[in-house]
Amino acid sequence: MEFDSFIAKADVLLEALPYIQQFRNSIVLIKFGGSVMESPKLIHSILQDAAFMAASGMKPIIVHGGGKAISTALKKENIEPKFINGLRYTNKNAIDVVDHVLHQEINAKLVHYLREKCSAPAVAVSGKNILRCEKITTPDTETGAPLDLGFVGKVINVDTAQLDWYLNRNQIPIVTPLSCDMDGQIFNVNADMAACVIAAQMQVRKLVFLSDVAGVLKNIEDPTSLISTIHCSQIEQMQKDGIISGGMLPKLASAREAILAGVGKVHMVNGRIRHAALLEIFTDKGVGTQIVP
Repeated sequence: MEFDSFIAKADVLLEALPYIQQFRNSIVLIKFGGSVMESPKLIHSILQDAAFMAASGMKPIIVHGGGKAISTALKKENIEPKFINGLRYTNKNAIDVVDHVLHQEINAKLVHYLREKCSAPAVAVSGKNILRCEKITTPDTETGAPLDLGFVGKVINVDTAQLDWYLNRNQIPIVTPLSCDMDGQIFNVNADMAACVIAAQMQVRKLVFLSDVAGVLKNIEDPTSLISTIHCSQIEQMQKDGIISGGMLPKLASAREAILAGVGKVHMVNGRIRHAALLEIFTDKGVGTQIVP
């Protein structure tokens, strides 16, 4: 029948209805990065999802990465990108480049798209203003001795009052993953870890990671081996069994800390799927891995 396609659309909306009702006025933090940042279509899909959430009564916060754009900019300045245990070594020249790319290039474009194409009240929020950090080191994998990372820190405090001020005005904060210490020195911070601390201190209902991995897989070579639900108590054993490794380790460790601090659920979703955030939150099955208490 000619109305079948319209009825199918109505069915989709009705499937989303109980979730919209359930999560109305809830804070949801969306963090995205990786190769997703290289595709304007995927970025726009994520931003459209955030605009939809806001229009349906939810309160989204966005934290974005910028790794590959930063690496490209560093090479143009003849600064070779360097990573130690998955963390970017950041010297004085590099932090200036990171600051410029995150604020003037990436964040500005995200805010502009939400405002101009989605009619959504997005606002740029610099992590330098709302995040306080302390300098960190990382252990040498062989000796355990601390290795210097330059201007790299971990977030220890979030200005939740400022974020609440934006949310109460129905604005969508788009946060850059930079921070300052108590002396005002700028530090690069891991965006995943920063998102977890923000989520914990804001007591968000859901924390959604959108990246270029399809959640947690039992077998990294088999995309059909997706684990749909992980309990925090399982994470340590999964690490010992080798199911969790590499860049997934800090994600899940931070996710566990966030949940223990009061975050409702953490979702890890393949951001290369268009509208993955909506599919994960507003449908019965979801498309990624959820980490639960």
